[in-house]
Amino acid sequence: MATHGTTTDKGLGVAIACGTVAVLGAGLMFAGGTQLTKAWGFAAAVIAAGLSVAALQLYDA
Repeated sequence: MATHGTTTDKGLGVAIACGTVAVLGAGLMFAGGTQLTKAWGFAAAVIAAGLSVAALQLYDA
């Protein structure tokens, strides 16, 4: 009996993509012109960072 498993790097790829969005959101938070723009940057950074961690946990990377 041959048993084999397949591995994927999907979790790592999603985590890197979400991490990139988090960095862009943090940049918007830093360089935003108005308070509202900075608030949206912060929201994007926090949500993307949470999704990055969730992707790593979901795909067991």
